[in-house]
Amino acid sequence: MRQNRPKSRLLALGSAGALVTATLIAGAVSAPAASATGRPAQDREAKGAEIAAARAAKAGIHWQDCAADWGLEKPIQCGWVSVPLDYAHPYGKQIKLAVDRIGNTGTKKERQGALIYNPGGPGGSGLRFPRRVVTQNAVWANTAKAYDFVGFDPRGVGHSAPISCIDPQEFVKAPKADPVPGSEADKRAQRKLAREYAEGCGKRSGAMLPHMTTPNTARDLDVIRAALGEKKLNYLGVSYGTYLGAVYGTLFPGHLRRMVVDSVVNPARENIWYEANLNQDIAFEGRWKDWEDWVAANDAAFHLGTTRAAVQDKWLQLRAAAKKSPIGGVVGPAELISFFQSAPYYDSSWVPVATVLSKYTAGDTQAVVDAAAPDLSDTAGNIASENSNAVYTAVECADAKWPTSWRKWDRDNTRLNKSYPFMTWANAWMNLPCATWPAKQQNPLEVKTHKGLPKVLIVQSTRDAATPYEGAVELHKRFKGSRLITEKDAGSHGVTSLVNPCINQRVDAYLLSGKLDGKDVTCAPHATPKP
Repeated sequence: MRQNRPKSRLLALGSAGALVTATLIAGAVSAPAASATGRPAQDREAKGAEIAAARAAKAGIHWQDCAADWGLEKPIQCGWVSVPLDYAHPYGKQIKLAVDRIGNTGTKKERQGALIYNPGGPGGSGLRFPRRVVTQNAVWANTAKAYDFVGFDPRGVGHSAPISCIDPQEFVKAPKADPVPGSEADKRAQRKLAREYAEGCGKRSGAMLPHMTTPNTARDLDVIRAALGEKKLNYLGVSYGTYLGAVYGTLFPGHLRRMVVDSVVNPARENIWYEANLNQDIAFEGRWKDWEDWVAANDAAFHLGTTRAAVQDKWLQLRAAAKKSPIGGVVGPAELISFFQSAPYYDSSWVPVATVLSKYTAGDTQAVVDAAAPDLSDTAGNIASENSNAVYTAVECADAKWPTSWRKWDRDNTRLNKSYPFMTWANAWMNLPCATWPAKQQNPLEVKTHKGLPKVLIVQSTRDAATPYEGAVELHKRFKGSRLITEKDAGSHGVTSLVNPCINQRVDAYLLSGKLDGKDVTCAPHATPKP
């Protein structure tokens, strides 16, 4: 499951049965510790990254107005940075990465450089980050005085040599089969679709697949840093972006100035990525229950029952009806999961999701269709959704060696589904292409502290579903001198953009002055949504 979920966008596993979202920068300095593993390939890639960064520092970025169809208004500017497809061959094939920026809002004296952002995924675009300045986002106003806000499309994403695994219109077609299998025949059908999806990735994007790794995206980050003319990187990573930051900090510790990681992927090698997805299934069930408790407490608004069990019963009734006969002919259980899972992801979805269930219970089926059905007329959005899912799959499949035994997948997910049924099978089918992946799979990097790593600020809520709290604790152990801010009894994914002064003020203090508390901090939760 994706470590972040793009809002208002339906994602699917190819033409497979599960319609689900996943959850989830002047001159180059020599890359220290990139060969910390002692592997010759790492040595070659470290040297390649050094060469590419030096080349980018010399070339810089030619900034201009963004293309009209990118949806990035002035004064945001756009440009391109060239990076090697394969860092072991830095003079070989190059790909272009799309970047954008908006200048700091303060004085020239206040400016502290560029702050580069990654929203997660893998597969998320960071190009909308500078719009936080255009839209006058109050949470980021102080930081914007000091930093240029810089976003980018990672390799394979959006405008940066985009990859694809299936025709986008086929990708969003609905209804898909119910992801919860009712028979061995259902499982065989899903396995066939997952295998076909992996084959489609190979056919449509085969040359890119071996190089769609988190370490390569971290190397790209360092090349972008150099192209910006920045000696050291200031970085904000959310969700999967925290793993990208952890890998960057391991490969380029001396190139980091400040780093905030928010909603943290557990970087332990054994967690990447098979175990991470199993752990998500457990956490999603917990956060789903949190939402149901909130809905029950607000029965006066939603009329879905005054207990968690009553709300769950309404959900199961809807799910059963959609399974028997897809609502509007297009919304079955898979489409429902894709929409309803936004509630465990984000508190901002609590009211809209509860409203849809409330309307359906009162007899309004169109509300479900409007919320959960794909829009086949939105060809641009469907292309973006298919691309995002392709990158998610490609990166997670390339980063690590996945189990190839169906018996293991079947045993693990059957066991989990008994206690955590909300997301388990949908998540399994989304990731199953990795079992038959047509390109080389790497071993995850050992994330650890090397010489030169600055103090990192880690922010995490205790009830996060997409990136369970243990991930923040693990990264905190691995990055010496880091500080952890815990938002207790909260679970919205992506904490730093929510209004919580206890957190906002500390993020500002760190980015503006490098100041951290003398010890870890626990903050009360942000305000609960009001119906």
